[in-house]
Formats: sequence, C-alpha cells, structure tokens
Amino acid sequence: MNRRQFLASAGASFAAAQLSAQSDDRIERDRQVALAILKPSKRDLDYGLKLHQESLVFDSYGFAPRAALDGDAVRALVEEGASDMELRDVREEMGMTRAAKVAAEREEFVRAWNAAGMSCIFQNCGEESSDPMRLIKRLARFTYLTDHLDGVLRRAVTPDDVEQAHADGVGCLYFSGNGVPLTQQWVSVEDELRYIRIFFQLGIRMMHVTYNRRNRLGDGCAEKANAGLSDFGRAAIAEMNKVGVIVDVAHSGWQTSLESAQVSSKPMVASHTTCGALYPHIRSKPDEVLKAIVDTGGYAGICCIPRFLRRTGDIQALLDHVDYLVKKFGADHAAIGTDVAYTSRYAAAENKKVPPRGKQRMRFAALWPEDDFTTTAEMNQSVAWTNWPLFTVGMVQRGYSDDDIRKILGGNVLRVARAALA
Repeated sequence: MNRRQFLASAGASFAAAQLSAQSDDRIERDRQVALAILKPSKRDLDYGLKLHQESLVFDSYGFAPRAALDGDAVRALVEEGASDMELRDVREEMGMTRAAKVAAEREEFVRAWNAAGMSCIFQNCGEESSDPMRLIKRLARFTYLTDHLDGVLRRAVTPDDVEQAHADGVGCLYFSGNGVPLTQQWVSVEDELRYIRIFFQLGIRMMHVTYNRRNRLGDGCAEKANAGLSDFGRAAIAEMNKVGVIVDVAHSGWQTSLESAQVSSKPMVASHTTCGALYPHIRSKPDEVLKAIVDTGGYAGICCIPRFLRRTGDIQALLDHVDYLVKKFGADHAAIGTDVAYTSRYAAAENKKVPPRGKQRMRFAALWPEDDFTTTAEMNQSVAWTNWPLFTVGMVQRGYSDDDIRKILGGNVLRVARAALA
C-alpha cells in the first residue's frame, strides 16, 4: 500500500479503528494527541486529509524513518572494548541502513512513510564537519538505502526526479550534506573549495554554512560573539551558487545568516528553524534575517522541536510559527523542515540489550545552551513526524488557500531546488 492508498483509506475515519489497523500503536497515539489539540471539524479533517493525499509533500530538512539497532551485535562490540567512536558509528549505520536488510524494519519504514503521506525528504546526508571523510559516511549510507529499497524509495538528484517519484507513488530522498567539505590544506581558496563540486556530483544539493560552533566560514548559532561571515565564507557561498548547491543557514548565527543572504546570488534558506519574533532561541531567526532570506527568493522551514518553538511547544505552536511567516513574508517563503524522525517500534527492546555506558563528554559540535524548558511527551507526540497529514489539517483550519498549503507542503522547496540548478 503506497502513501496515497494509505491516506485515502483513512478518510473520514482517520481517528478511528480503520487507521489503527494500518499503523502501530505509537503512530495512532501520536495522532490522537494531535487531534485532541487541534479539535478539527469533520469537514476540516476530511478536507485536509484529502488535500494532503493529493499534494507533493517535501520535508525541507529531515530524516528518513530510523531502524532499530541490532542490540546483540552492539552488546558484543561493547564487550570487546569498542571505542565510543566505533559504537557511535555502528549505531548510526544500523539506524540508517537496516531497513534495506531486515524485512521487519523495511515494513516499519514503509508504514511510517505512508502514515506521514511523504513524497520527499531533504535528507541529512552529512555531519557537523568539514572533513570530506566524515561527510561521506552518511552520504554512502543513504545511497545504499535508496539503492536497496526498490519500489519504496529513490534517490532524487533533480526536482524533476522528485515530481516523477511523486507521480509514480514512490518516496524519494534529496540530499543535504550539512557541512561544506574542505580539503583543509589551505593552499588556496580555490583548492579548499573544490570538494563542493565533487559532493554535488555525488548528489548533495544543500549545505550548512556552519553548525553551532564557529568554523572557517562564519559563526554558528551558539557562538556568543555573533561575528558574521568570513571572507572565506563569502567565497564558499559564491562557489555553492556557481555549482548549484543551496546555501543553508539553519544553524548559523544571526549575523552570519544575514550576511550569507546578502551575498548569495541565488535563493537560499534556513531549512529548519523558527521565528525569533515568537521566541528568540539561538536556533530561531529574527525578522531582519528572515527578510534577507526572503529577498533572495528563499524560504524558512519551521522545525518540530518543542524547545525551539516554545509557547505551548506543540502542533499549535508549530502552526503559529508557520502562520507568522505567511502573514509577515507571504506563503511563497514558508516550509516545514521537521528535523525529527520516526524511530522503529523495535528500538526500545533492542536498546535494552546494550550495556549502559559511563558518562561521556559533550560532543564539540553540540554546544547547546542550558535552559529550564521542560519538553513534555504530549508536545513531542503532537509534532511527531508521522503527523504530517495533521499539519495540513491545521492549515486548513486556519483558513489557508489550497494553493498556499501546497506551496508550504512542498512547492516552495521545489521552486528553490530548481533555482539552485538554473
């Protein structure tokens, strides 16, 4: 059963037993939590589900459904004395690729994908790094996944590929590389940036200017200095524009984001962020930055992280941020970049097989400021990745036109993807 058949079968019985029979209990519980918050009329629910079913849905930054790890295999590695890096790497590989190897995980993948009514994900296929050897790992894993999920998932390299997959009723991934790959030899600017083209040839279509910390291009969102874009960063953006890679400032500092937009010759984005006017988290963007992104012809994708959304931290808060973008800057510049993933229902049982590890140091790239916000289970459930159809229902409730909803669901991402390759 593909995404269209799944959503069509839900129909007016979306919140009833018919859906429950076609999804696991967690998907159903998450739906019920969101429905209890939205309280849609039968008309809005039915209309929103049908519109979602017919629309091309493109997550502007996210993750394909994650498989459970093989707990016995990881336990054996722990007992053999594997390093923290080795264990982290094998966990990552299992989560990203086991749907291609294990029948039950493939079934989980398909169930979650269809429940979300997803067409394409701008998939994180990189890491918080500029090291080509680190960046290529996730790229290889998701290439492997798309190569081995025939009839379920494709790798898309052009917007036409995305539209064709949607027409065929098959899911697809469009690749983001996160970091900008650098040779790190510092012979010349041109030599440093030559891997941008190589990774583009491997299928990468979007790159972060920075992650949370400062790098050679500019300041990340967690740096207190907020120093902005470097001369080298300007050269990197020029090369991304030239090659056809979308510039993404989701994790960049506000000044770096502003200056990146000012120098980009093509539409650029903050693929998974929030509106600073509603809550000024480090991962948000203030109006000045959002306006600069909009002026390039780009978009901001609103994420599903309660801590960044604040307010109620739930599906209504998500819709509030989308609403703010639409009213302030227009529906042509809004998207949803969830930055969350569905995790296999087998994950908890497999995780219990792995011996507990001692306290570990914070990863250098992380650098998240401490705060007193408490994320509740209800918040996370309401913005679960599989609740995408209810994001559409929420926009119907708020009176958005069908055309505007289609733009937010995927049209804007496709438009910017085309502009990048022009």
